[in-house]
Amino acid sequence: MLTAIDHVIIAVADPVDAAAEMEDALGLRATGGGRHDAHGTFNRLFWLGDSYIELMGVFDRELAAQSWWGARMSAVLSRAPAGYAGLALAADDLAADITRLRSLGAPISDPIDGQRVRADSEVVRWRIGRLPAPDAELGLTFVIEHDTAAAEWRPADRAARAAEEHPLGGPARLIRVELPVADVARASMRLLRDLGIQFRPSLAGAGARDASIGTQTLRLRPARPGSSVTIVIRAGAEPRRSVELLGCEWRIEPG
Repeated sequence: MLTAIDHVIIAVADPVDAAAEMEDALGLRATGGGRHDAHGTFNRLFWLGDSYIELMGVFDRELAAQSWWGARMSAVLSRAPAGYAGLALAADDLAADITRLRSLGAPISDPIDGQRVRADSEVVRWRIGRLPAPDAELGLTFVIEHDTAAAEWRPADRAARAAEEHPLGGPARLIRVELPVADVARASMRLLRDLGIQFRPSLAGAGARDASIGTQTLRLRPARPGSSVTIVIRAGAEPRRSVELLGCEWRIEPG
């Protein structure tokens, strides 16, 4: 079953520079990252418990052009210096989820192995089920299951980041992602068919619809001129604020 919003992908020209901007503007510190050598991309990660924000850049355009996610990064960066690129949902049994989703008519792939080499040479491993192509509005949407015997997902790794304190003060958690779409009903039906996500009318009103994924919320809302993806983060006694950065709106809420 789907257990959480695993991570949000933001395409950026330079993940190192973008991470410094994030720390200055939001008080969040990147503490992970590495290279996808087969895909021509590299990243910096902001851990929010077991969820994270991934800032992804391209170091080899030719390799990226042959990669299902590298091509998406290049496409986003061809339009803007940075912007939302996609969303991954965590699964606790990927094979079973793929079987279930295919029974609903989802055109989801067989499990695909992936890995990333960290700066300390440790290897992070995962498996994903992905859709054939990114959606024009929703971007890359896929399901991921992490290898809990590999780097970053061993019990000690998870315990350490659960207690990690960011510069804004204390641990931070991802609580909601809001995606502006032209047709909320169409987008919600597409996500029901392809990923088995069920939406309900949102208490936010204005035509928005919410889906609970673990303890987090994925919200679809009608797009307005100039609207952007909104990422909501809860951080202790931090005062409520909103920042436009890297093509997204970032909301920090007290919790």
